[in-house]
Amino acid sequence: MNPFNNKVVLITGASSGIGKALAIQLADTGVTLILAARRMDELNLLKEECEKKGASCTCHFIDMADPKSIAGFVEKVSSQFSKIDVQINNAGMSQRSQAEVTAIEVDRKIMEVNFFGQVHITKLLWPLLIKSAHANIVLISSVVGTFGFPQRSAYAASKHALEGFFESWMLENKRENIHFTTIAPGRVYTHISYAALTADGSMHKQMDQGQINGIKAEVCAQKIIRAILKNKRKVYIVQYEMILIILRKCLPYLFFQLVRKLKLS
Repeated sequence: MNPFNNKVVLITGASSGIGKALAIQLADTGVTLILAARRMDELNLLKEECEKKGASCTCHFIDMADPKSIAGFVEKVSSQFSKIDVQINNAGMSQRSQAEVTAIEVDRKIMEVNFFGQVHITKLLWPLLIKSAHANIVLISSVVGTFGFPQRSAYAASKHALEGFFESWMLENKRENIHFTTIAPGRVYTHISYAALTADGSMHKQMDQGQINGIKAEVCAQKIIRAILKNKRKVYIVQYEMILIILRKCLPYLFFQLVRKLKLS
């Protein structure tokens, strides 16, 4: 039996990458998908694909940098659904710039999308989440939510903040029907580096070699789904990045030496 049968699953940043891969793999008869992103043309194509697999889908525009857009989205969802069973906070943006030359407006935008937007939408959806018999709140973080990394200062800060906030919320939570899962991927083969912000706020417009050689989005999605079903608290989805995680914890001196020598693209 499909474990997501009769479940309502909400995915932000669903138009591409990990979000799109998750939607396709979750799509099945008996599953309701709420797909949200800025690119409605891509969302509508995804909707058609998911519906062919038997899922019921709705598509909504959302700009995670705009609190009014988030509030408007939640208002629409609340008028259509009586509960949310799985909320996947996948929307986000990355960075490719040195901290000392990055405009503060860029730092603020990345924090707004990656941190404040995720907090805001989850607080507004909380009344629908607590109505589920078994709800999962899933954060798509990053390995740089565990350590700093060159040319990712604001991005790393946003993921550190995200993990700290939701871990605190998890520890406060007394409801047995609410489960928090943090997913920390390494490099995944998506276009996140292409859309990453540079020092002046313009798009990077390059696919990094590390991204091209990263884990396939479909494989990442499979691992995320397994983590949801097992109610995992935190899961790293990585390749060689696990070495950095271990070094940062056990041998920080070697970590700093190694990271300074890494090719950043």
